[in-house]
Amino acid sequence: MQLRNNTTLQIFLAMMLGIVAGLVLPELMVELKFIGDIFLRLIQMGIILLVMGSVIEAIGSLHRKEIGNLGLKALFGFALTTISAAVVGIVIANVIQPGAGIVYNEELTTSIKATDKTIAQIITDFFPSNIISSIGSGSTIQVIVFAILAGLASSIISESNPNNTFLNNIKSLNEILLQVIKLVMKIAPLGIFCLLGWVIGYYGIQVILPLFKFLLAFAIGMTLILAVFIFITATVVKVSPLKLSKKLLRMGVMAFTTTSSAITLPTKMADAEERIGVSKRVSRLINPLGMSLNSDGLAIYLALSCLTIAQFFNIEMSIQQQFIVVIMSTLATLGTVTVPGGGLVALAIVLPTVGLPIEGVALLAGIDWFSGMFRTVLNVIDDVLVALLVAHSENEFDREIFENTP
Repeated sequence: MQLRNNTTLQIFLAMMLGIVAGLVLPELMVELKFIGDIFLRLIQMGIILLVMGSVIEAIGSLHRKEIGNLGLKALFGFALTTISAAVVGIVIANVIQPGAGIVYNEELTTSIKATDKTIAQIITDFFPSNIISSIGSGSTIQVIVFAILAGLASSIISESNPNNTFLNNIKSLNEILLQVIKLVMKIAPLGIFCLLGWVIGYYGIQVILPLFKFLLAFAIGMTLILAVFIFITATVVKVSPLKLSKKLLRMGVMAFTTTSSAITLPTKMADAEERIGVSKRVSRLINPLGMSLNSDGLAIYLALSCLTIAQFFNIEMSIQQQFIVVIMSTLATLGTVTVPGGGLVALAIVLPTVGLPIEGVALLAGIDWFSGMFRTVLNVIDDVLVALLVAHSENEFDREIFENTP
């Protein structure tokens, strides 16, 4: 009975069984990947509308003075956690030395290149010229920009017309989308079983072995950051850190198995509101914004990768150079929000700017899926911790929900 009603436990067991199935029956699990793909598509199909609707609802429900206050708190939290993650990446790399002793027998060549866009072009691409086209192409940052403006306009209208039909319709749309995703989540264990089975069956353990030390360092860094951030948040909010960790587990497992912040967004929002007690007003603004603007996992990945590559090529990096790595790792998390390709593209941007060979991208390319697991977990959970801190500061943390829901 407990297993039937515990989605987190079901997903965790599916993850474990998928890994075993990938090892024992690799060919079958590769064939079954399509089931995992169907699950991801069903989750993804409403994400861009949910992001837009959530931001419009959150901002449209605020008074104009509150919008700036809430936004500044969120941006401060995002900046603080991202810089901290990059610093931890540097420290872990210096302590564990994951690049020392790597034996890599293949030629170091990569087709992945940094974007050739200027900073001005990247910033310009934040702004949509056609919102329908932006929705169709899944350009999250452009949709968020439109949603912020639409939410602001709705807030202004609500001041003179409290019965704002547009805002009410957006709220109804958001509820429908969340209900659709709750229905899809019933097959999450099956989808995750097939996805993890495919990953292990297709890539194989042999891909991980040469860079196991790097993944171990990444896992230790991620765990350290989460432990510290959870403890700080629990202390400030005055709740049990163990109970908070338990409430973050389901979204963490979803993030780990899907490697997608977007796919995990509905679970993250639902758990933040229904299990942790963050108000909808705060959750539906900060969680979608965090998906695009808060990339702690990418920051620690870039910092750790840069030093791993330097160690592999026997390149000494001074304290000043490592400080530059922290700065570039932080900035790259913002500079790549409109660039497809994820962590490897961001790494291709950072390496030349800190004087490291771009061929280092090839060194880590084979384990990028596995690195993405750790990156996504950190991104997702830190978004919720920032949302919880902001909700607490705004007196919008429902302690009764936190204490009385499993």
